[in-house]
Amino acid sequence: MNPNIKVVKRHGASLTDKLYLPAIYDGVKVTFKHLFENVTDINAVDTLEYPEEQPTDITNRYRGLHRLTHRADDSIACVACFLCATACPSSCIFIEATEREDGHDEKMPQSFFIDTLECVFCGYCVEACPCDAIRMDTGIFSLIGNNREDFVMDREQLLSHKGAFGEEVSRART
Repeated sequence: MNPNIKVVKRHGASLTDKLYLPAIYDGVKVTFKHLFENVTDINAVDTLEYPEEQPTDITNRYRGLHRLTHRADDSIACVACFLCATACPSSCIFIEATEREDGHDEKMPQSFFIDTLECVFCGYCVEACPCDAIRMDTGIFSLIGNNREDFVMDREQLLSHKGAFGEEVSRART
């Protein structure tokens, strides 16, 4: 045998180590300790009776439902560049462009749809928009509906949402 080789004894050779009984016992002991504490002092358990009681720890960086912004002259800030739809990993944004009549830019969205059932609320569309036309700061965090069509937001719905945390007008230059 080579004298440079060090033989290390393998851990877990005993019967109790092989059966995992001490580890199982320690886990059950911790579980019952917490169960006993929670049953004896029910007020120590932090609960939130949602939706009657809304969370108070939501910051302005939390991503809620989408909205489209307006310019200072109340025109739509979106120029239908399709960058938000391109950046979207779930492909839930659908835009159809048309020529703009107000003289601001070349085009504007004729139709703008976001399927919130497919959306993963990653915020990539907000980051990709060069015009600050789309935001996720509405403060609406729970969506309800009776059928699939209720979750597809069109251009008018997205324009009607107001920002819950800040300014209403796009910060992009006009």
